[in-house]
Amino acid sequence: MRRNVAAAGSAAFFALAPGTVAGLLPWWLTGWRTDAAFGHWVVARVVGILLLGAGTVVLVQAFVRFVVDGFGTPAPIAPPDRLVVSGLYRYVRNPMYLAVVAVILGQALLLWRPVLLPYALVVGGAMVAFVVGYEQPALTQRFGREYLAYRRAVPGWWPRLRPYRGCGGTGHAGGSAHGG
Repeated sequence: MRRNVAAAGSAAFFALAPGTVAGLLPWWLTGWRTDAAFGHWVVARVVGILLLGAGTVVLVQAFVRFVVDGFGTPAPIAPPDRLVVSGLYRYVRNPMYLAVVAVILGQALLLWRPVLLPYALVVGGAMVAFVVGYEQPALTQRFGREYLAYRRAVPGWWPRLRPYRGCGGTGHAGGSAHGG
């Protein structure tokens, strides 16, 4: 897939998937209004801002990896041509999913809206189920031994301390439709 097509597809999928899960639905649940009783607890708000900001940066960076290194998108209908194992994917297989949950938790703390905590758990559980039920088998079928070696070396949900250097440093698109 050409990079400009991959970029356009990734931008559309970014608005559709994470935009809905981490933006539209939290807004629907909270109206993005703070709980008035929370006004005095600044530390939680600062942590919320940090989670929200870091999650957004990680999410954007992960989407960029699909375009730049994978020549594809995170959407299952336009998967990457290459297995991307660069950027944050050298440390954890699913930075995109972790970023979405971080954004939701950041909103929960920033707005002091507890309704977003069980929502984050449901979203995280759905992501794990999707990874196990769809992504890992799809990536194994698509990339074979290269993905299996990557999967053995890089944790799915808890980042490793040292970067993965296998597969020549290119290739996997974790998170969303290709992270496992």
